[in-house]
Amino acid sequence: MKKKITADDHHLKAKFKAFIDWFSVNMPVAETELEFDSPYQLLVAVILSAQCTDKRVNIITPNFFIEFPTAKVLSVASVEAIFDKIRSCSYPNNKAKNLLGMAKKLVNDFQEVVPADIDELQSLPGVGRKTANVIASVVFNKPTMAVDTHVFRVSQRIGLTINAKNPFDSERQLVKYIPEEWIPKAHHWLILHGRYVCKARRPMCQTCGISSICDWYRINSLS
Repeated sequence: MKKKITADDHHLKAKFKAFIDWFSVNMPVAETELEFDSPYQLLVAVILSAQCTDKRVNIITPNFFIEFPTAKVLSVASVEAIFDKIRSCSYPNNKAKNLLGMAKKLVNDFQEVVPADIDELQSLPGVGRKTANVIASVVFNKPTMAVDTHVFRVSQRIGLTINAKNPFDSERQLVKYIPEEWIPKAHHWLILHGRYVCKARRPMCQTCGISSICDWYRINSLS
């Protein structure tokens, strides 16, 4: 039986099209702000970035990679040595343990090759669905949508997602309407928009290029 297309579907499709049209013209280059030279380096950086700024991670990682240039070197390090290199990031104790566990599993199970499969990535310590989606998207250009706090907040505010209960629900709604070829870039559009324009406490609606399609702006500009 053919699924009935509702007015809400048409409205959402139009909103997503306007979102993609604006960002594809105004932000044609959208990339992660984490600095890395290899899949291993990005994996470490994304693990460190949990509840920590990319700016802080980029300060930490140069010295970290001098000390631990490969997963093999990291896999035989002590938790204390790893902690010493990442102490200025958030939750360094847990992250030190996760980085060591990740390196050991990467060496033992994957011959130091960062896997492209989402499930295999999530088998690594410290790698949740968001981190796995980032690696799959950035390294392997897969149509995966990583939902962090920025993506979750901004997509709800604009109205791209509706009553999303959690990051996975938000991810599911976003990939339903964003064409596959745009998903890797749309992830960065939402992150960067949330980081620099649609800020959590004081969204900069007056300088926002997509306020005309934003539910939050429409509601609050009328109040």
